[in-house]
Amino acid sequence: MSVVLYHHPYSRAATVVWMLEEVGVPYELRFVDIMTGAHKAPALVALNPMGKLPILTDGDAVVTEVAAIGLYLADRYAYGRLAPKVDDPARATYLRWSLFAPSVIEPGSMAKAQGWEFKPSQAGWGTHEAMLGAMEHALARKDFLLGDTFSMADVIFGGTLRYMLQFKMIDARPGFAEYSERLAARPAWQKADARNSAIRDEHGLGH
Repeated sequence: MSVVLYHHPYSRAATVVWMLEEVGVPYELRFVDIMTGAHKAPALVALNPMGKLPILTDGDAVVTEVAAIGLYLADRYAYGRLAPKVDDPARATYLRWSLFAPSVIEPGSMAKAQGWEFKPSQAGWGTHEAMLGAMEHALARKDFLLGDTFSMADVIFGGTLRYMLQFKMIDARPGFAEYSERLAARPAWQKADARNSAIRDEHGLGH
């Protein structure tokens, strides 16, 4: 099997399982026991010098970082379906919100949770309220980020939002909750959730 995901269900690799189910490509999961530091083993650090999950290999290709993995998979295996083509104006919106998740939502939420002191004008994520407003704008009056069309951007952006909502790191505003419910209704999300749950059970990790 060409596509291999180094995985732990309590890491961002859980979202990559959803990505793989959406694109529909066969894949192998290799469990990495992050609780014992297995992600810092030399073989994995050779693939990702950060010593972090997820790591995805596809033949000779190595991809890390959730957004990069999602964009790679959609372009390679679902181009024109989950990834707008390069001459489609929708690709601009697709890239915009895909990259907003790791560059704004994640650090912005962490800054709020940890009470970081910084000048919003000097931080790429700005203020927490501006971040939430931008997210509401992205989802206003439409089912998905591209309107009626679901894309890999919804897995990247939506997966981050669902995680933040789960751990109460973001206000459960009505638009966020409704969007999250639409994502959870997707068969691929449900398959991924079942697979992550089965791995938690197999390794006695609980829920």
